[in-house]
Amino acid sequence: MKKDLLSIKDLTPDEINSIFKLTAQLKRNKKKFSKVLSGKSLALIFQKPSNRTRVSFEVGMYQLGGNSLYLSPAEINIGVRESIKDVAKTICRYVNGIVLRTYEHKNCLDMASSATVPIINGLSDYSHPCQALADLFTVKEKLKNFKNVVLAYVGDGNNVCNSLLFAAAKTGMNMNVASPKGYAPAQEVVKQAQIFAKEAGSRITMFEDPVSAVKGAGVVYTDVWASMGQEEEVSKRKIIFKDFQINAKLLTNAASQVLVMHCLPAHRGEEITDEVMDSKNSIVFDQAENRMHVQKAILIKLLGRN
Repeated sequence: MKKDLLSIKDLTPDEINSIFKLTAQLKRNKKKFSKVLSGKSLALIFQKPSNRTRVSFEVGMYQLGGNSLYLSPAEINIGVRESIKDVAKTICRYVNGIVLRTYEHKNCLDMASSATVPIINGLSDYSHPCQALADLFTVKEKLKNFKNVVLAYVGDGNNVCNSLLFAAAKTGMNMNVASPKGYAPAQEVVKQAQIFAKEAGSRITMFEDPVSAVKGAGVVYTDVWASMGQEEEVSKRKIIFKDFQINAKLLTNAASQVLVMHCLPAHRGEEITDEVMDSKNSIVFDQAENRMHVQKAILIKLLGRN
């Protein structure tokens, strides 16, 4: 039976830990795994432009001995030129796995229901599982474990925030979220994350004040105020989110050796300042690198099980 990666909500804590364990092995000994996906092919079907997702999957697949094929929005035009169902049923005849980067999460669900090969969510409006797994692996590298760690997310309650909530809750890390009123993550996401957190012995707490959210936090995380597809809201959001910037003043409320994270691309001078992003506390580019290592582990687990 094939397995997909559509949301961290669907992973067990043991599966997450297994991914992290394999990721660490991949980073230590790249040559050992250089042929593990030999002869395997991965299709990258993207409705949205990408830097890290495309490069990390293409290079990662190559380093595992496989190959990848990038299909741009113009080439597929899912739902317009051809239905998701037909695209899935066709592409599955050629490849061993599909990464879908799309606007609507429903597209991931629809493709997974029609596909006979594993589907990996490369980003949807609901979830960004590969990003959050890379983020938590990076935190584990730096702090060794998640116990008693507080991750404070400051900004829009978007897909990245959703995935971080599920990931933090399932790994036993405490998480605070500070968003302006009306921009917090959906209630059903928060409630589900709180259920996972209770099982793991951690806590999820929501705030509308960033200072309260980052108080004593060992990790502070942010993302753009307006995601792709929200371009018409940029001016409005700049006003609403102006007090939710990650800057040196805000970080005085966090732990002294606080780690600063951003999933990129960053709008410097808006959600994060140059001073913070380029500081010794920033691990932004470590987490960007770890996208590739974590995704290699995911590819091995989904495409290389036999």
